[in-house]
Amino acid sequence: MSPSVRLQEMIRVIRGARTQGEERGVIQRECAAIRAQFRQADNGTRSHNLAKLLYVHMLGYPAHFGQMECVRLIASPRYNEKRVGYLGAMMLLDEKQDASLLITNSIKNDLSHSSQYVQSLALCTLGCMGSAEMCRDLAPEIDRLLRASNSYIKKKVSMSVWQLFPSWFGLIAGVLHGAVVLITELCERNPETLEQFRKAVPELVQIMKGLVMSGYSPEHNVAGISDPFLQVRILRLLRILGRNNETASDAVNDLLAQVATNTDSSKTAGSAVLYETVLTVMDIKSESGLRVLAVNILGRFLLNNDRNIRYISMTSLQKIVQTDHNAVQRHRGTIVDCLKDQDASVKRRALELSLALVSAVNIRSLMKELLLFLSSCPPELRAHTTSGIFNAAERYAPSQRWHIDTILHVLTTAGGDVRDETVPNLIQLITTATELHCYTVHKLYRALIADISVQSLVQVACWCIGEYGDLLLRGECEETEPVQVAEDDVLDALETVLQSHMSSPATRGFALTATMKLSTRITHNVDRIRSIVSIYGSCIDVELQQRAVEYNALFKKYDHMRAAVLERMPVIDKSSPGHTNGESAGGSIKEMEPTKRTQEVALPQEPANQAPLDHVTRPGKTLGPNYRLFMTFVSHSHPPQSVQLQMKAPSGDVIPAHGLGQVTQTVLLNNPNKVGLRSDTVQIDSFPSPAW
Repeated sequence: MSPSVRLQEMIRVIRGARTQGEERGVIQRECAAIRAQFRQADNGTRSHNLAKLLYVHMLGYPAHFGQMECVRLIASPRYNEKRVGYLGAMMLLDEKQDASLLITNSIKNDLSHSSQYVQSLALCTLGCMGSAEMCRDLAPEIDRLLRASNSYIKKKVSMSVWQLFPSWFGLIAGVLHGAVVLITELCERNPETLEQFRKAVPELVQIMKGLVMSGYSPEHNVAGISDPFLQVRILRLLRILGRNNETASDAVNDLLAQVATNTDSSKTAGSAVLYETVLTVMDIKSESGLRVLAVNILGRFLLNNDRNIRYISMTSLQKIVQTDHNAVQRHRGTIVDCLKDQDASVKRRALELSLALVSAVNIRSLMKELLLFLSSCPPELRAHTTSGIFNAAERYAPSQRWHIDTILHVLTTAGGDVRDETVPNLIQLITTATELHCYTVHKLYRALIADISVQSLVQVACWCIGEYGDLLLRGECEETEPVQVAEDDVLDALETVLQSHMSSPATRGFALTATMKLSTRITHNVDRIRSIVSIYGSCIDVELQQRAVEYNALFKKYDHMRAAVLERMPVIDKSSPGHTNGESAGGSIKEMEPTKRTQEVALPQEPANQAPLDHVTRPGKTLGPNYRLFMTFVSHSHPPQSVQLQMKAPSGDVIPAHGLGQVTQTVLLNNPNKVGLRSDTVQIDSFPSPAW
């Protein structure tokens, strides 16, 4: 490629390079040729070479050696060379470069040039890379240009020299749009100027009223709206000036009401003005009636045929719903209808807004719409929809039965898209709804028989069948139509889950545990349960194998403890310390009823300087007239491994009243090295009154 190649040819060759190395080689050769020509006398190719160098700079290659050439071209009397020189200065120079000081005199001369286009080049460069010192040096020329009658130059001044902010607002009032843009930029970048420009609020209000009521000029009319671009700019500036300022807000309230009521929203230009009006109303200290009017404007936007307008309307309502919930609530029907929109982004915004509108008053009606949407929503929205429905149901459920029915409906519809914590949360909810145990186990059993593909639903169903299988077998349930279920039917259903290829290892674990628990709740099929459990003692899944081995041990060596080990789980309190995913992992179990009486169980005390082996006794949940005691032995130190604790089975499971009998339990402590141990005094409270 020859040194005198044109810019278009250089671009073609660079784009035709097959590899980055080839491209780099082309650019290095061309830059070397440009350097050589820069060192020569002026041969008429300086502007062409600088233009090629600017293209190289745009590609990310170093081009700093062309800075001084920019200074030379700016000083040239020819317009074509000045234009390229100023362009190079804007791209290669900034206020930190020493070369930028060299062009100050050239800019000063060009600001007094007879051609407005040369003046425009100088102003644009000043606004792009001029420093504060440069602007102060050129302030007299700027002031003179502002007082001139040329509107073209006034626009360039107002858009270019935002660093210079003396009292020039009145001087550039003839170019309103540029003046408003300049002031807005100043207020956003330098909050200290807000108080100075708040004095101009009455003047801005009068200008805006003139645009709304009497029009501006025919050449600025867009679809019947008088200069919508200027209106939007003024409203944006008024929003900045009125934010956190009551005086400025009061001066703007009447204007905003006039704009909201006199602007036609049938055209895009009018919608843009109204949208900016809404943003201003919501951002300043506006009156409550004006805020309701702004929400109503957004409600009308929801009916617009333009999907973009519907989208920005719901985006704004999403921000407003937390502070003006009742005002947004009036448009609930329109928002719910947007769930049927074909546009995915509009549908997502409608879903988020619908979930935000759920309250204790409308939970039943709005949840019906959300469940209907869940049945047909796109796959990418199902997880978000189920999560929102669960959160809303947990906060505003009118009853426990409604809550359980809603979650079961979601699991049936979109069980594969629910969160991992849904299963333990639902189990916790079921345990607390004591009077609904029979209803729930019947409903879940029917769901299990109908479909075993939804893993979360199958897991909850297996858990409930294992806990409340006796209620299922009775066939007595006032809440639903009674169904006679045989023991073999229940075991068949659980065995189907265990053998299904659709069941995950976790689901098989639920089914195996449920099968084991039924051994204490049925009377005629214990041998079948023993056979099922023994099969999985050699399962390839380690977790399932371990469970089966332990359950087999309960049938053989520890059969006398099987009933106690497999009794019903206590009520799970989600707020208890250490609660994780529906389980109580350590920590105390929170009482359901206030303390009625306190009873202490004292154990012998050993000297305090001995190795401690602490045991902590904690009360379980209160269920009707029964109470449960759970004793946990915890070592808070590091005793020798030779110390072993073995607990035998208790002598009974009923403590007679009034001291007429006792229950004993043997605890064997193997302590061959005679290490000193200490046991603490424990306290048991929250006994229900019917137990006394």
